[in-house]
Amino acid sequence: MADLKDKTILVTGCGHGIGNELCKHLSKLGVKVIAVSKSLEALKALQTEFPKIDIIQVDLKNWNETKKSLASVPPLDGLVNNAGVAVIKPFTELTEEDFDCTFNVNIKAIFCVTQAVAEKLKYGSSIVNVSSLASSRAFAGHAAYGASKAAVDSLTKALALEFGPRKIRVNSVNPTVILTKMGIENWSDPRKSGPLINHIPLTRLGEVSDAIDSIVYLLGSQSSFVNGHHLLLEGGYSVS
Repeated sequence: MADLKDKTILVTGCGHGIGNELCKHLSKLGVKVIAVSKSLEALKALQTEFPKIDIIQVDLKNWNETKKSLASVPPLDGLVNNAGVAVIKPFTELTEEDFDCTFNVNIKAIFCVTQAVAEKLKYGSSIVNVSSLASSRAFAGHAAYGASKAAVDSLTKALALEFGPRKIRVNSVNPTVILTKMGIENWSDPRKSGPLINHIPLTRLGEVSDAIDSIVYLLGSQSSFVNGHHLLLEGGYSVS
């Protein structure tokens, strides 16, 4: 998208999956990308392939280190809070560690990162939070994950209201299963994926490109009047 060329956008969770591919896609569009991940090895590999990408290595579960690591970022035109974890277990098997890890990464990190760069966000910039269909639909084994993503949706609305006077838009994308490497590994068994696909009118799972295109849309000027919205990326699951 031409309107993103020369913009500066920070993306979290860039070690693999959607975040990693999004960084590559944005760099190809001429965006000045700042990639954040806890995996230095993955960040260096990303920077080797795309030398113009700046990298920041930090574990987002560490509030103080995250604030320190992001203190020197330049003014931003966009922020994509993509980092997330999924601990999928029956409710009665979830541990305190599972709960804390899920909430520390999926919502507390978004709160921390956004707060850390709030004053760096330019007038008219865009924030995109990667949420999930599980924020509004129940799935077996997703009790902690779904609750954390519901919190993401709530924070998205709150920030849309608070940042609105600065013309900063805040939205989320809420996908069902996206076929990242992890998604393919977890959903390759037709006995597991079949019932889900049968509930989706488009009869397929999401591709990484579907998620990237949606995020890019929300970052760009084509969505200039979209604010506080949760973009369901689920092939019609919610209508069937």
